[in-house]
Amino acid sequence: MRIRGWLIYSKQDAKENMSFIQWFLDEAKKLDIHLTFMLREDLQIGIMNQKPTILKQNKPIKRPHFAIVRTVEPLLQLHLEQLGIKTFNSSYISRICNNKILTHLEVNKLNIPMVNMFFYNRKDLTHNPPLPYPLIIKNPTGRGGREVFLVKNNHDWLHFLQQTAFEHVLIQTTDVQQGKDLRVFVIGKKIIGAVLRESDNDFRANFKLGGKATWYDLSQHERIFIQRIINHFDFGMVGIDFLFSYSGDLLFNEIEDVVGSRTLSSVSSINTVGKYLSFIKDNIKLEYQ
Repeated sequence: MRIRGWLIYSKQDAKENMSFIQWFLDEAKKLDIHLTFMLREDLQIGIMNQKPTILKQNKPIKRPHFAIVRTVEPLLQLHLEQLGIKTFNSSYISRICNNKILTHLEVNKLNIPMVNMFFYNRKDLTHNPPLPYPLIIKNPTGRGGREVFLVKNNHDWLHFLQQTAFEHVLIQTTDVQQGKDLRVFVIGKKIIGAVLRESDNDFRANFKLGGKATWYDLSQHERIFIQRIINHFDFGMVGIDFLFSYSGDLLFNEIEDVVGSRTLSSVSSINTVGKYLSFIKDNIKLEYQ
């Protein structure tokens, strides 16, 4: 059986990630996987004649064995799963990990250290924040370090209240080493690498925002600690992000569902995509044994 899969991107994200898409297509050929690039905008999902249905440009299409969904749309994964298509990542991972509040609530079950934080509906915010200044405000559904704000004083807080359109808000303490974090890349149940991200001019260390990246050797203690999170979930490929306490201990921060590999590729020769597709191929073979 030749395994067939879809690689799904939105039109805008595809423009920004053509080299990554080509990397997927090239590695799929090496593994004898028939991988087809699909634009999300070309797909129509719904229910017809009491059955879940998917069309491409309003016409029937042969379903694949799996789909790598590189958009943030848990509904799409859920629909594909109801059609019998295995998704990477799953709809569950997409729903939890693309909402920082849900992610923290889930990881907190594991007694994993994290900074103090509060969750609010936007309409319930008052003129008095729940934590002392300075503090961090995040849109729980924001990505890539965007929609993350450092609030230094009451003036900043009142300005945020006037300007924000977020439906929900996550408010965190700043009791960490600023401008520094760790991204751990995970495929399935395995850690494949870790990258230290640092910024000299921003409290955020994201690579896309100008931060620098270096390879990070995880200690045995850190690996055991991180593996507790990995074992709790059924990941395809994700990035797990950690902050550093003042004493250098890891503090859980978030899980990136649609994770790229720019930082890992910049500091290592690890074939992230090849490893991911090999994992998927093995996973699909088990399903059809």
